[in-house]
Amino acid sequence: MPNQITQDFEAVFFDLDGTLVDTAPDMVGALQELQRSHGRSPVTYDVGRANVSNGAMGLLRIGFPDLDEVEREKLVCDYIALYAPRVSLQTIVFPELETLLQRLDSESRPWGVVTNKPEHLTTPLMIALGLERRSVATVSGDTLAERKPAPEPLLHACKIAGVNPRRAMYVGDAARDIEAGRAAGMTTIAATYGYITDDDDPLCWGADHIASSTADLTQIVLKAVNLEP
Repeated sequence: MPNQITQDFEAVFFDLDGTLVDTAPDMVGALQELQRSHGRSPVTYDVGRANVSNGAMGLLRIGFPDLDEVEREKLVCDYIALYAPRVSLQTIVFPELETLLQRLDSESRPWGVVTNKPEHLTTPLMIALGLERRSVATVSGDTLAERKPAPEPLLHACKIAGVNPRRAMYVGDAARDIEAGRAAGMTTIAATYGYITDDDDPLCWGADHIASSTADLTQIVLKAVNLEP
């Protein structure tokens, strides 16, 4: 059962893909392009979208299910080569969340991003969306030796921001996000509007709060940092 929302938090950190930003159009589009180049029928957008949080390898598993992991690994560079030029072509901040970020900015409530997306894709995307300079800390999947579900990236973000992890919240749309947040001692929010496969159950992740929509997330975050929703 999710806990009651308290009002003593100093900062909020977001996962990127499927939580703060809707990257599915560009990420799925790159997969579909790669499939066509190999003479395959592309996956449907909805199937691809549900798997975006699993990154390039997750998408390649559904796009090339007959290949083994070694063969798929060889396709990662080809996928990235197609995705990188279109990283911000159709990607947007989720509806309502830009308004939430503006409110946090105007009230001097720090926020940041902790993602498993590699830095060479994270930074151009953050710049294109006008987020880079506003984020108090942006930690990518290759910033440290460890990445989520390890807690180190979240602890690193809190250190950069000068925030005690127990006074910070982490929002994510995958079990690894909640696992990392809990291990870091942070309060966690499961964004169930994100990229979640049919066989996954966010209620089993152990998150402190559930946000079924961006409106829910906005309300939870604003109350947590002592702002009126």
